[in-house]
Amino acid sequence: MSDEQATSTLERPVRNYVGGEWVEPSGDDRQTVVDSTTGERIAETPFSSDADVDRAVETTQAAFEEWRHRPIEERVQPLFEFKDLLEERIDELASVIVAEHGKTIDEARGELRRGIENVEVACGAPTLMQAGSIQHAAPGIDERAIRHPLGVFTAITPFNFPGMIPLWFLPYAVATGNAFVLKPSEKTPLTARALIETLAETSLPEGVVSLVNGGPRTVTQLLEHEDVVGASFVGSTPVAKTIYETAAENGKRVQAQGGAKNHVVVSDSANLEYAAEKTISSAFANSGQRCLANPIAIVHEDVYDEFAERIVDRAAALEVGPGGNPTTEMGPLVSEERVETVREYVEAGVDEGASLLLDGREADVPNDGFYLGPTIFGDVTREMSIAREEIFGPVLGLVRAESFEDALETVNASRYGNAASLFTERGREAREFRLHVEAGNVGVNVGTAAPMAFFHFGGQKDSFFGDLHAQAEDVIRFYTDETVYIERWPDAE
Repeated sequence: MSDEQATSTLERPVRNYVGGEWVEPSGDDRQTVVDSTTGERIAETPFSSDADVDRAVETTQAAFEEWRHRPIEERVQPLFEFKDLLEERIDELASVIVAEHGKTIDEARGELRRGIENVEVACGAPTLMQAGSIQHAAPGIDERAIRHPLGVFTAITPFNFPGMIPLWFLPYAVATGNAFVLKPSEKTPLTARALIETLAETSLPEGVVSLVNGGPRTVTQLLEHEDVVGASFVGSTPVAKTIYETAAENGKRVQAQGGAKNHVVVSDSANLEYAAEKTISSAFANSGQRCLANPIAIVHEDVYDEFAERIVDRAAALEVGPGGNPTTEMGPLVSEERVETVREYVEAGVDEGASLLLDGREADVPNDGFYLGPTIFGDVTREMSIAREEIFGPVLGLVRAESFEDALETVNASRYGNAASLFTERGREAREFRLHVEAGNVGVNVGTAAPMAFFHFGGQKDSFFGDLHAQAEDVIRFYTDETVYIERWPDAE
């Protein structure tokens, strides 16, 4: 993207997209969008009024009534076009993500790649939507199950992956014959706008997908709207629980991905150089602002000191700076408020008695913007707040373990269950970990257990509310219901 194009993207007003038109929201509130590398205002998110939300849902519902009857081979054609356009514009879109979020350009390209993979998988809906059938289910009776769409779904998506997470849902909703309303984070509305502008260039009929901007009131109205049949959410655990309860009370299908406090376990048999490199990448990518980060490393006593030394040396060498700089390895946090929250957790760790091995508050970072360097605590115990609570920032804690079983017990004591990884050279430990760890995304000798788009994105305990997850077959089932068709021809018996 040229400087002129980037300026144009940032200066154009943020609007809703309804019925194939870009319209100005009419609510009273607004959210300032800030460049986290400078702290300067780059855009403003106008909030939708109740009337704006009603119009968006009603328009999307009207489009659904025609779209649902299109042959599935027609429904996936706009997604093939969408995938090609996303591939062509991946650098443009990545630049928008860097501008409004602050992550590095490589991280932005990476999240878009994962989003595009979901568009690819959704193009396989003609196969994914097939349900079971059986001849001679009973004497003279054949039975089959037929999946069908349900109506208007919404997704309420977070700031930390503004390009990827909308694509966990949108392409599947469209391919299965539903209609879709996207409500992006008010902190990062520009990437959502760029995605919808790209989609609008395909042959997708007007009205099938809408975009509404807003805050908590907009979310509540979507969840309570009688024409919305289901909702997807990704965000913190308290909000996820509220979303789940509100949607359920209003008779909606709901899948709500909450917060996380993930762990890596480092066995005394692990390749420490490899484990340290992957742990650093997992803990500090996206400045720690992701639900798959592993902010706690539980290390066997026999290799603890060597692992800690490797971790601190590598983290201290990370280049922290603007995400658009190609040599930057860690960008800023999203806002000044997030910086203050993370600083409070660092102070809490010191007060609770953890050893401050690397202090990100003292790192050499740019003066402007919302920067913190990587922080590492040693001798963290499971009772400390920095071990129990989601910090969502660049803070890594090291916990000592007397044995593999001791480490596994510490992992499973967490209230969260989003992801966990093990570094080991022992097959027995790998098998025990896979069988007994309480997490939805599990890795062995993998720093970040991020599932590909053809597997669902797991999550357990307080990290997920619902039963069907994002991505792949789970989300196909979320977006469809099944009718069982029973057939009998007595004269043929």
